[in-house]
Amino acid sequence: MPKSSLNPEGLAFSLDRAARAVDAVLSGTALPAALGRATLGAPVNARAAAQDLSYRAMRRLGTTRALLAALARQAPAGQVRGILLCALALLLDAPGEAAYPPFTVVDQAVAAVAANVRTASAKGFVNAVLRRFLREQETLTAQVMQQPEARWNYPLWWIDAVRRAWPTQWESILTAGDTRGPLTVRVNRRRTTLEAALASLRAAGLDGEPSDAAAIRLARAVPVERLPGFQQGLLSVQDAGAQLAAPLLCAADGMRVLDACAAPGGKTGHLLELADIDLVALEADAGRADRIDQNLDRLGLHATVRVGDAGDPAQWWDGRPFERILADVPCSASGIVRRHPDIRWLRRADDVPRLVLTQRRILQALWGALAAGGELLYVTCSIFPDENEAQAQWFERVSPDAVRLDAPGQLLPAPDGAHDGFFYARFRKR
Repeated sequence: MPKSSLNPEGLAFSLDRAARAVDAVLSGTALPAALGRATLGAPVNARAAAQDLSYRAMRRLGTTRALLAALARQAPAGQVRGILLCALALLLDAPGEAAYPPFTVVDQAVAAVAANVRTASAKGFVNAVLRRFLREQETLTAQVMQQPEARWNYPLWWIDAVRRAWPTQWESILTAGDTRGPLTVRVNRRRTTLEAALASLRAAGLDGEPSDAAAIRLARAVPVERLPGFQQGLLSVQDAGAQLAAPLLCAADGMRVLDACAAPGGKTGHLLELADIDLVALEADAGRADRIDQNLDRLGLHATVRVGDAGDPAQWWDGRPFERILADVPCSASGIVRRHPDIRWLRRADDVPRLVLTQRRILQALWGALAAGGELLYVTCSIFPDENEAQAQWFERVSPDAVRLDAPGQLLPAPDGAHDGFFYARFRKR
């Protein structure tokens, strides 16, 4: 990575780092990994600013790409494109909500381009594009908003899929997924109470309200380092929709339980907070499996963490049946795009049919590891029926020993921000 001469405290520096991350996403890298590389060695404040800019750019990518196409006869690539997309995303802020004055955004975008020897020759181009946008903003924005991708900030195939699946709700679903999700924490009731956690948060100047038996939704998002008790394992960050999984599994003391596809370990920790169980946490990716151990260490809890493919029990199963299985299977993640706005741009239409086959392979494999009388909870963070209700119905058809139990089914992203999109189906083995 070229060394930058920019002031790490300035907007130009953060634009430069955010642009690197955005460019990496457009080349197929997930945003968290791209940000990690782009901000390596940067000060904490600069990393936070770059994160804000890049996430903002992802949420407005449909609009900004359409604007850039209208503003530039030949669209730029690489770092110049990334800086323009980040700057345009900032300039789209409503006047009363703008993070920076428009002239500052233009000036700092030009400075970011000029500071890099590889892009310095484009500073006049960047200046001209952004100033033209400011002059013609109303007309240009109205023009590109006729395009569905620019209007909704999702790929066209995604918009069409949501419209087909939810013909009366598709607009609210897309809108909910394009807003920032709240910060919701889970209280470790082995170590503290909901009331005590609320009091600690309020004493730290963080307002919040209970949203479930162990969930607190904060009025505003803050870095986890600011959450009192987080490092001591009193709190975990977890969406309210995801917090339904552990209680739904109904694991009781002494049971042998499998948490399949467990990383990063949020549901693993929750299961262990609710009961004294013999828990196996399974993850296919060794690097992600390490995160399970890290989370459990913070919570002061223990599970047997194994690395293996949930669809191939020969890799990891010792032959002893489980009384409960949490099958949080790989999915499109279409229900959590408000927290991970890069997902919509990384997914492809043909990913969903491939994921459906993977989910079926995992379900059938895990069912063989479940004891008679045991229960399996099928979970996705998807809003696409092919991964959800269609899968539950398919599993009932092909599994004569499966009895479907009550469960929430499809949770769509809440317009009020209360939870992300999830699907839950429960089965008992005869």
